Amino acid sequence: MNIISLIRNTATKSSRRILIVSTNSSFSGSPHAKCHHTLTTSLQPRPLWFQRIMGGAQKFFGIPSSRKTIKVQNLSTSIETHVNNDNNFESIFVHGGVNVKKPLVVERVDIDDKDENVVSAENSDSGGRVSNDVTAVMNKDEEHTNVEKEAWKLLESAVVSYCGNPVGTMAANDPGDKLPLNYDQVFIRDFIPSALAFLLRGQNEIVKNFLLHTLQLQSWEKTVDCYSPGQGLMPASFKVRTVPLDGNNHEEVLDPDFGESAIGRVAPVDSGLWWIILLRAYGKLTGDYSLQERVDFQIGLKMILNLCLTDGFDMFPSLLVTDGSCMIDRRMGIHGHPLEIQALFYSALRCSREMVAVNDGTNDLIRAINNRLSALSFHIRQYYWIDMKKINEIYRYKTEEYSMDATNKFNIYPEQIPLWLMDWIPEEGGYLIGNLQPAHMDFRFFTLGNLWSIVSSLGTPRQNTATLNLIEAKWDDLVGHMPLKICYPAVDNEEWRIITGSDPKNTPWSYHNGGSWPTLLWQFTLACIKMGRIELAEKAVALAEERLPVDSWPEYYDTRTGKFIGKQSRLYQTWTIAGFLTSKMLLKNTEKASLLFWEEDYELLEICVCSLNKSGRKKCSRGAAKSQILV
Repeated sequence: MNIISLIRNTATKSSRRILIVSTNSSFSGSPHAKCHHTLTTSLQPRPLWFQRIMGGAQKFFGIPSSRKTIKVQNLSTSIETHVNNDNNFESIFVHGGVNVKKPLVVERVDIDDKDENVVSAENSDSGGRVSNDVTAVMNKDEEHTNVEKEAWKLLESAVVSYCGNPVGTMAANDPGDKLPLNYDQVFIRDFIPSALAFLLRGQNEIVKNFLLHTLQLQSWEKTVDCYSPGQGLMPASFKVRTVPLDGNNHEEVLDPDFGESAIGRVAPVDSGLWWIILLRAYGKLTGDYSLQERVDFQIGLKMILNLCLTDGFDMFPSLLVTDGSCMIDRRMGIHGHPLEIQALFYSALRCSREMVAVNDGTNDLIRAINNRLSALSFHIRQYYWIDMKKINEIYRYKTEEYSMDATNKFNIYPEQIPLWLMDWIPEEGGYLIGNLQPAHMDFRFFTLGNLWSIVSSLGTPRQNTATLNLIEAKWDDLVGHMPLKICYPAVDNEEWRIITGSDPKNTPWSYHNGGSWPTLLWQFTLACIKMGRIELAEKAVALAEERLPVDSWPEYYDTRTGKFIGKQSRLYQTWTIAGFLTSKMLLKNTEKASLLFWEEDYELLEICVCSLNKSGRKKCSRGAAKSQILV
């Protein structure tokens, strides 16, 4: 039996949840701390068999035996499913049997003749260990306002530690909340503004720990009525739990939630996309690219991409998702191809294009990324964009067209144009609609999707400018007393009953149904900085700075203009606090802000993915692709 068979058989016979235990690493609070990546049970580590396996692998791959540390990340990083190459180190773990859901990846292995624990996480010194004391860092920074100082203290109090090290921030930290539900957990989506705030201040350790630990939680077996999500799925959130052992001993475990405990039981599509975006931001803001170059991070990155790029029955280059799979995590009629997911997907692909290691094993993946980027940008720019000109075109659409040259490709009926839209949209503005499916256009304005389309350059320069023009022209509707509306307008009456299922939390102008969410402020600020409209961001930040501390930093606001604190809004919502702080810091340092957005990629316009030469169908010209820049 060769070493490959040995590893596969051992991995299959052992538990499907393989634990990587660190007894002397940056993960551990002390040499005696027991910190396991597990769910509800703790398995004993197997240092003896793992050491023997790695010793055999060492000989098999021709790695010289030594007591020194061996860095495995220099080996191949291909996980292409069609490649059958037993000499590929990663393929041993990814394809080691149908029961292996999480690849066992070792960052470094200390080879010794003694039977000792040999698996440890990399204890990188890059960036240095940052103090958890926010006050100490604050004294070195430029002068802060009293509101900012309060916000930093609140953000610090929301930090969650695992084995003595910070790993994230809880969703809300209201001391008066007796029923926190899952707001005491660390959400990948919610942590993004917190992570950026910490990175912009040079506090890198918490972000690095977060990325490391969430990577270890990726693709665990979680089920909803005996069905497992695809390999590569990132959890929506995780919680640090203390589990009693024999006697008076306890250990800390990370308990992830992949949607099986969520309201509606929907798996998060956006978590993996945000994780990729944060990984790039970590490298850009710290200058430390070693994390994204590690073999385990390359595997995690590719697993997310493989999940998103898998072929299916859908004809569109956009991602098909269910209702409630993103920031709007309740039924709101966004099933299909919601703009928010497409903008995040596009951003994640652009991030991956920068971070995926280029070698013979990743050529197909990189080609797939480029093709999807080109097709997705063309699709969104061409079919999601509306302004007065496009509305007038839809108003005169002919229906039931059958041909490759049809103008009304998705059989949209002109009667779908809502009455409010004709008088609402300004002459000099426009935006990307919320959703597009056969015979259906969701004309609502979804703020996150439009802002992130600007940040990622999913929209053309003219479209991005027009979107900010619309926000400025419709300031009272989209900003009002508190930036920013999550969507506009709200659905009400019979439409509300049909679309939301009579959801009492999503009543008109509340929560996801037209509520105002202060956390969107940092993305609005980033978009404004990119487009040279800083005055709009400063105006919005000033509104938030005046109200948020007085209102105890609520999760969201209600009413058409955002006058009242949300009827079920949590107070001291962490991403509200972090969104405000990140916005302030971005405005003070626009050079760092430029590291977080993307300019137009002209190379993508040279890639024509619409041609099907074998079928003889009409071939897209490069000129047509380039023309999208002028839309």
